[in-house]
Amino acid sequence: MKQKLFPLVALAVALVSLLPSGLPAAEVAPASRAKKAYVLPIREDIMPPLVYVVRRGVKEAMEAKADLLILDMDTNGGRVDVTEEIIGILSRFPGRTVTYVNKKAFSAGAFISFATGKIYMAPQSVIGAAAPIMASPTGGAQELGGTMEIKATSAISALVRANAEKHGHNPEVADAMVKKTKELKLDDKVINEKGQILTLTNQEAERNYGQPAKPLLSAGTVENLDALLRQLGFSEVQVQRIEPSGAERVATWINAISSLLLVIGIAGIYIEFKTPGFGLPGIIGITAFAIYFFGGYVAGLTGLEWVALFVVGLALIALELFFFPGTMVLGLAGIGFVLVSLVMALVDVYPGMPSLPTLPALRPALDTVALAGAVSVVCLVLLSRLLPQTGTYRQLVSQGTSGSVADNRLQATQQEQLGTVGIVLTPLHPGGKAKFGEEILDVMSEGDLIEPGRTVRVIGHRGFQAVVAAA
Repeated sequence: MKQKLFPLVALAVALVSLLPSGLPAAEVAPASRAKKAYVLPIREDIMPPLVYVVRRGVKEAMEAKADLLILDMDTNGGRVDVTEEIIGILSRFPGRTVTYVNKKAFSAGAFISFATGKIYMAPQSVIGAAAPIMASPTGGAQELGGTMEIKATSAISALVRANAEKHGHNPEVADAMVKKTKELKLDDKVINEKGQILTLTNQEAERNYGQPAKPLLSAGTVENLDALLRQLGFSEVQVQRIEPSGAERVATWINAISSLLLVIGIAGIYIEFKTPGFGLPGIIGITAFAIYFFGGYVAGLTGLEWVALFVVGLALIALELFFFPGTMVLGLAGIGFVLVSLVMALVDVYPGMPSLPTLPALRPALDTVALAGAVSVVCLVLLSRLLPQTGTYRQLVSQGTSGSVADNRLQATQQEQLGTVGIVLTPLHPGGKAKFGEEILDVMSEGDLIEPGRTVRVIGHRGFQAVVAAA
């Protein structure tokens, strides 16, 4: 099913990319422009909400064509999977990246630091202690043991060394921060003894070793973040600081239940279409979809263009059901737009990159939507069988007869209307109103413009609307 959806996603993404983005057209850049720096806070435990802050900051910096991205870091560490995701996001930024260790960068904080081009440190700051540990059932932390420790340490060490090598840091230093079996010796001096985990103060990290002499890790000690910005050539006017918001914490929970929200939304809309009027099921369905898109928007995934595509898709489905039944084209297009918008609401697209994502980038979103779709089909089958037997459903449809009886009555009424003559009340171009005896009906012409006061005859029906022609 994923392979079948991919061409549809590609077509819809291409169409949406043609829409105006609301941004002014690119202009020729002046010969010299002011440099821009963005500051991202890494000042809490490295958990899922921080991913959304970093993603938002990186995308804003890329849109602004920033030259420098600084991580203002003060963290005890956090989850390895979240750390890997943050490192992946940072790798998309095309400009310079710097970590400012603003007191401490332990564990996962040290991993992320190695994924930036330069590391600076505040006075009395520390970095390291990156050995993997496991959260205990009581909420604390406990050391790994046996084979699990060997496997986890090897994997994390490779990750940190790879990033250190990529960004010009000493991979042996990174290794010693992860492995307690590692002895680090430079210039005949033991920096870290075997059996210890390397943790460096700012002064230790900036000492020079080797030939030619190079700092062990830190590019220097700087009094504060403002002083670092000045040292790097950026004034306060050129600096944009990203601030975390409470919504990002909420988005973590929303995205964790995104499949459930889709199931609730689909079920709510289905029940609404099966009952007359507009009521609680429709409100619940629309609310579930709104929360789903809100979570993606706050997470830095969903653009408003996908919300618009979703609304257009629902409108096309409604047109197919209520005004042009049997045409199929509107309904299929509407379903396609809805599916594409739901998938793209979970796809991570960055400024300056192709609008059409690759299949690997689409796969997590496709998995989520496919799972929700499968569960929804089961739920809809059950609802179609169980709903008519419930008192609540019978109360909802009590304003009209359900099933084949209602269809027969509608057909009989429409048959009686054929050939009747009435007076146009509002301009028909092509839809409007006309009066037949004492009854006012919604009518539409076959495309002709008919002015008020003209006499028309009913010649057929499209859905619930009478089709008329000049008499």
